[in-house]
Amino acid sequence: MTTERLSQPRWRSHAGILATAVLLGLYARGGPAWGLGFVALVPWLLALNRVGTASGALANAALMSVAFVAAVLHWFGAAIGAYTGMGAATATALLLALAPLMQPQFLAYALVRQWAGRRYGVLLRALAAACAWVACEWLAPKLLGDTLGHGLFPSATLRQVADLGGAAGLTLLLLLVNEALAAAIERRGLGARALLKPLWLGAGIVACMAGYGAVRRDGLQAPPAADAPTLRVAMVQACITDYERLRKQIGAYAVVRKVLDTHYALSWSAIRDHGADVLLWSETVYPTSYGNPRSEDGAALDREIQGFVDAAGVPLVFGTYDRDGQGEYNAAAFLEPGRGLLGMYRKTHPFPLTEHVPAWLDGPRLRRWLPWTGGWRPGDGARVLPLRSADGREVNVVPLICLDDVETDLAIDGARLGAQAIVGLSNDSWFTDYPVGARLHLAVAAFRSIETRLPQVRVTTNGLSAIIDDTGEVLASTSTGDQAVLTAFVSARDPAPTLMVRWGDWVGRAAAVFLLGLAAFTLWRTARGRTAAADAAPATLEVVVLTPLWRAASGALRLCAGAGLLWLAADMLLRTGLQIQSLSQLMLFAVLVVAPLVAAWAIERSFAAQARVEARLLVLDRRRQRIELPLASIVALRPWYVPLPRGGADLRLAEGPLWSRGLARANPRALQRMTAAAGAPWRLEGRFAAGLAELAQSRADARRPRLDHALLTFGLFPLLLALVAFRLHQIIAFGGTFGEYYSYGLVAYLTGLAIWWASWSIGLMLFAAALRIAIEAVAALAVALRSAHAAALRDALEWLGRAAFYLGVPAWLAMRLLAV
Repeated sequence: MTTERLSQPRWRSHAGILATAVLLGLYARGGPAWGLGFVALVPWLLALNRVGTASGALANAALMSVAFVAAVLHWFGAAIGAYTGMGAATATALLLALAPLMQPQFLAYALVRQWAGRRYGVLLRALAAACAWVACEWLAPKLLGDTLGHGLFPSATLRQVADLGGAAGLTLLLLLVNEALAAAIERRGLGARALLKPLWLGAGIVACMAGYGAVRRDGLQAPPAADAPTLRVAMVQACITDYERLRKQIGAYAVVRKVLDTHYALSWSAIRDHGADVLLWSETVYPTSYGNPRSEDGAALDREIQGFVDAAGVPLVFGTYDRDGQGEYNAAAFLEPGRGLLGMYRKTHPFPLTEHVPAWLDGPRLRRWLPWTGGWRPGDGARVLPLRSADGREVNVVPLICLDDVETDLAIDGARLGAQAIVGLSNDSWFTDYPVGARLHLAVAAFRSIETRLPQVRVTTNGLSAIIDDTGEVLASTSTGDQAVLTAFVSARDPAPTLMVRWGDWVGRAAAVFLLGLAAFTLWRTARGRTAAADAAPATLEVVVLTPLWRAASGALRLCAGAGLLWLAADMLLRTGLQIQSLSQLMLFAVLVVAPLVAAWAIERSFAAQARVEARLLVLDRRRQRIELPLASIVALRPWYVPLPRGGADLRLAEGPLWSRGLARANPRALQRMTAAAGAPWRLEGRFAAGLAELAQSRADARRPRLDHALLTFGLFPLLLALVAFRLHQIIAFGGTFGEYYSYGLVAYLTGLAIWWASWSIGLMLFAAALRIAIEAVAALAVALRSAHAAALRDALEWLGRAAFYLGVPAWLAMRLLAV
């Protein structure tokens, strides 16, 4: 019986790993199986919940990584074995042995989940673990750039969320939904209410994704403007793959001759039959260095290609090699009729080992052991080049070569440089016998169009060449192994920058920062320890005693200030840009935001009081008034459902009605402790009273008056940042720190500084408002889910918010200045 009990958890653990591996294998196949991404990890998560130690979680995750590679990437080992000559079995065995190193996100996820779960409970455990997954994939990118989010590509609606956070953002959301379902299963014995809470959370995430995707997709259906320059691009897929075998059979020159003649014939067909304005050939289609010939034959072939372009009268983009004093590069050449070589793009991300070997690893011994290793150097980043037709129509494109489209940075950099479309060149010939690899590469490449909202034309050696629109939809594609010409219309239009274009691949970075902040907070809390001060009865409390009329007036003023701030933010986002551009904006800010806040503050200041207990009396001391209420006459506290002008509570009298005045800025729990110490415990009244009191208590415990004071956050701190930006402005615009003073006098100089100060104050106020909304939403959710760690979560969120405010904003400014 003892043996059975000991072996049962291990059996369940292995069953959970196997079930998740099978589900992920089906999920990776695409098609209608994309929905499995929301449930595939649940069996493994339930198995992880039964692991009690970090070492056990690590071992479990290592097994999961091996099972994942076996179920999802088994074809990759066979493809590598065929390419390197080591054989499918040997390569697959090596791939499985290296699975924990190639899929480290499983290890990071399990370890952080185990660590956070012991300290913070289910909600923060799920968030921290999901952040560990995406942060690990950001810090240690995988060869094929694959992540769970790519499996949602078949869903035309849900994949649109990638323009906010990329495929990494989809992965984060998928992990959270899986965690919600696992939590629901764990709680199934606690009643329907406990079961429904995580289910509602998971359903809410999916509903938000679907809603955003539907709205975003509908907004992208508009056709290009009638006057937008449009080019017909022809992608030539010649299906000549095994260059090495052909070299051995017919010689190197004959191979080049065969490749070029085939492309010439297909290109003439594209021009004649399809009216092509631009020709696009695949990666390394010209397997020697164009423009830097190694022989007279090479120079003749270079002239021949340019002669073909001149005769055809259309530009040509093709894969070739490039050389300089540093070495050789995999490149794309842009040729124009009558003008010659317009420019070269050098592949930025060559494939490890097969194309590029780092200097620290390279050497004669390595090349003796691995004779198939490559010698190309990486290029120096994105480049935007024009495609121009004979009649002057022009579209700016960012070229991506093979593995370049696996990384998010190049497409985003191209969009920032003004690209209007993506041109992809790839040689996927090693996927000939493994079409699942070609399909994965196409799906990953399509995410670059979703993230940037740039259409894409993508040509490969033997499939899958494709036309991809700005929603990521593959409008047309060729089959693997076919010789074909695929034509697409590409228009010159400039889409509005997406969040991904503005912020880059931010999800992984933000997740890493979140984990660092959480770790720092945990260390600080451990060192500081928990004291009993929070549970002690306070001697006095600061409150604001308000009649219903004054409460309504102060609350209305704060609502007006919030609406004014929201209107100003919307105006900046939609019309003027994220900066203050005129004195009128400052005046509006003063009238709509500052004036109502000052008026509300004045009201609350006028009715401020100190609450304390004296001789069985609740005493409310104001400057010119003292109010005394017998403790026995009060039986309950009713927290305010609407926290206006601030959080507060009403007093329920023993006779039945509420007292005629309310206590704003009152902490119900603190009032309870204070009166209970005097022998008059008050109960909390109202359906959500306990939750509202818990929120108020956590907010009060997390507050740090020195760091959170409005004078510091919206006065002194913005001034420090404004001084830095103002000095740079003075140097750029007037040639020195006091340039405006020397040119226009002290009044103009101080006015300019005041404008910069006010601008920074407004910007930080908007940022602080966004942080506050996020913190309060998560804290309220934790209280609603009755998390035992809601107070600790609130404290952690407050410190993360302060770090983002006081450290993140200066870091952002420093990066902007360094970029300038």
